[in-house]
Amino acid sequence: MADQDLLITSDPEARLKRDYQSTVDAVDVDRFRRKLKYFFMNPCEKFHARSRKPWKLMLQILKIVIITVQLVTFGLSNEMMVTFKEENIKSLKHLFLKGYADQDKNYAVHTRTEVYDHINYIINQYLNLPNLTVGNHAYERNDGVYTPLSLCQEFYRHGSISPDNETFDIDPFIETECLSIDPMRPLKDVASVQVMNFTLDFQRLLSVKVYLNIKAINLQSVRHNELPDCYDFRIKILFDNTAHSGRIKISLENRVQINVCKDWNVYGSYTDYHLIQILVFDSVIILACLVSLVLCTRSVLSGLQLQSEYTMFFQTHYRKTVPISDRLEFVNGWYILIIISDTLTIAGSVMKIGIQTKEQTNYDVCSILLGTSTMFVWIGVLRYLGFFQKYNILILTLRAAIPNVIRFSSCAVMMYLGYCFCGWIVLGPHHENFRTFSMVADCLFSLINGDEIYSTFTKLRDKGYLIWLFSRIYVYTFISLFTYMVLSLFIALITDTYETIKQNQQEGIPVSELQAFITECKDLPASGKYKMDPETDSCLFLSCACCS
Repeated sequence: MADQDLLITSDPEARLKRDYQSTVDAVDVDRFRRKLKYFFMNPCEKFHARSRKPWKLMLQILKIVIITVQLVTFGLSNEMMVTFKEENIKSLKHLFLKGYADQDKNYAVHTRTEVYDHINYIINQYLNLPNLTVGNHAYERNDGVYTPLSLCQEFYRHGSISPDNETFDIDPFIETECLSIDPMRPLKDVASVQVMNFTLDFQRLLSVKVYLNIKAINLQSVRHNELPDCYDFRIKILFDNTAHSGRIKISLENRVQINVCKDWNVYGSYTDYHLIQILVFDSVIILACLVSLVLCTRSVLSGLQLQSEYTMFFQTHYRKTVPISDRLEFVNGWYILIIISDTLTIAGSVMKIGIQTKEQTNYDVCSILLGTSTMFVWIGVLRYLGFFQKYNILILTLRAAIPNVIRFSSCAVMMYLGYCFCGWIVLGPHHENFRTFSMVADCLFSLINGDEIYSTFTKLRDKGYLIWLFSRIYVYTFISLFTYMVLSLFIALITDTYETIKQNQQEGIPVSELQAFITECKDLPASGKYKMDPETDSCLFLSCACCS
């Protein structure tokens, strides 16, 4: 009886302790909900919640403007460089290829006399270059010595071929014989290669290669207050006789190297002032990207820290493991995209400063870095459009559809590769669009989009009956399978995901446990409760977990 009285008297005290503990837990849970809700707010809501200025938002808007201006100005310089190279290539082809026309894709010779005439023409044009060119071309000179023209032929070491009685005796080992011609040598001394004992054995001949080195300066950049670059044109003219078909194809290959001019002086221009303006502008971009990089990196680290707190909270209060999909919501992909964009912009801007100051001339790498970073910056605008529900549906649809699209595409790629290999092997010898594997892939992708269907059929019209029949079956089945089935299923996957997301938005259905947990917080951003919460309660539930 005494034990019962003791138990009765102790029950109110224990009940009071339990009620107090539950009240403390409820307050902590509400505070944590507000912390999660604040983390996933957009910049405007965070401003109403804690009066924080949206610095990252304003900085990203500023970056869009200045990075786009930087890309446009660099693009104009890059365009002048590319135009100069392309026009020089055309000029050199007209200068050294006898009878060349711009639209001549099948430039070739068919007789021995034509081969010797074209080789002699190249030599004579090169030796008379200063008197022929209308540009500022000149011979290459290293340490006061001019680089000679090199004339090389490649041939089988031994060969005896008799097509009349269908016999041959050949040694496939390839030998090379070269001849050097000094550009300062008097023109009358090298009237023809025959005089220099450079004889071609056409039965054994594989190729003739002529190597030329020419220098030039791109002066058009001076009009835009930029310092000119010096160009080295490494020219190789190839006479290709590897097929021994009676037709020797001639091609001119040009490898361009851009160098910093050794000495320069520009009178009466604002080049120095313009250069200082560009350097200051690029430095501002680097500074803005560094600040953006630090802010976004800090936000990503804060998200990872909050993810750890949320995981510990669920394990402590609900004895549940947080799924990976909920954990990934704390990793803001937009911030990662901005970090990558900032890194590329900083690297490209540093390289651009080196190009402007003529410390380096790597235009291609710089254009790739700046172009990719600008693309990422503009894609990042979608993040801020996603704060509005009507615009956000595009981002939600892409994010939800990507896993299914990847699985579907991996199956479709297998069939696509099968058609590519088949078309390359069977139709490659008969159709110019199927000559290489990459050309086959490009051609089939064009067929999926409805391009080049008629030309693909017509170019195989005059082939043998078996190839003609196979090509019809091949193209018909490919178009029917990929255009009408695979492409339609691909669109259906995205459409179905779009309808699901749209229905969830209309009905207000949370798509994850994390969102359902946050939805229970009814505190509005302007309620003032977010200002009363501590700025950092990172160890709130970690300490509770350690003490429990």
